[in-house]
Amino acid sequence: MRRYFASLFIFVVLFSGCKDTAVAPKRSRFVATNVHLTLGNPSSAVADPLNYNNYLIEKPQYVLSYSRDNGIPNWVSWHVSKDWLGTAPRQDNFRADETLPADWYRVSPGAYTNSGFDRGHNCPSADRTKSEEDNSATFLMTNMIPQAPDNNRNTWANLEEYTRTLVESGQEVYVIMGNYGSGGTGANGSARTIDGGRIKVPKQIWKVLIILPAGEDDVNRITTNTRVIAVDTPNINGVHADWSNYRTTVDAIEKATGYDLLSEVPEDIQRVIEARVDNGPTQ
Repeated sequence: MRRYFASLFIFVVLFSGCKDTAVAPKRSRFVATNVHLTLGNPSSAVADPLNYNNYLIEKPQYVLSYSRDNGIPNWVSWHVSKDWLGTAPRQDNFRADETLPADWYRVSPGAYTNSGFDRGHNCPSADRTKSEEDNSATFLMTNMIPQAPDNNRNTWANLEEYTRTLVESGQEVYVIMGNYGSGGTGANGSARTIDGGRIKVPKQIWKVLIILPAGEDDVNRITTNTRVIAVDTPNINGVHADWSNYRTTVDAIEKATGYDLLSEVPEDIQRVIEARVDNGPTQ
């Protein structure tokens, strides 16, 4: 009996010790090594050619997830601050992205010729004017989508200009732009693909802007009061030039795409800012 109680005592001591020192498992946290991924990697893209429809491409000027089979990016993420703006002229040197894996089809500028769709920038040329090199990087075809002319030249151009107005007023902006669906309407009518089926024409084009006063430690400065603009536009000619007509929620874009757009923002803050439709100024 004494041996039984001694064994029981040892068991209780050992169990109590384990209980006191046990550590709950923690979620592995994404660590951004590129400023343009500060708020997260929306589709968990990786730079592995086997991941050919969610292939991570990191440039100094922006980061994107590329789809080999669609010939366009799934999303592009970039940061805009006064550090990125200067007086460098528009380079207009559209060209294939030679950094793609050697056996992949590389979209050329001519692939859009006579298609009725613009070579629509994701990261805009005018967001990268600090140097000619920065501006030139925006003309890689991996940064382009087939965009209806009215959408590109009016609706999107107005939103891009507003973004830079915010920066000039002392803000900094994190931008994520992407697309989903198939089939848009350009100058020549409707199409689901161009370039002999090698480039998908998106049905919808979206953008999310996270706006902060210029500063440091950006993720930790995001609160439930942070202004977030989410816009989702049809890729058609005849689209309204006023982008505010297409304001939506981050939640709605995430539902449509399956992405997690602000994954590095604390979840309690995400729940608030991702569910809210922006009603702030537009110019």
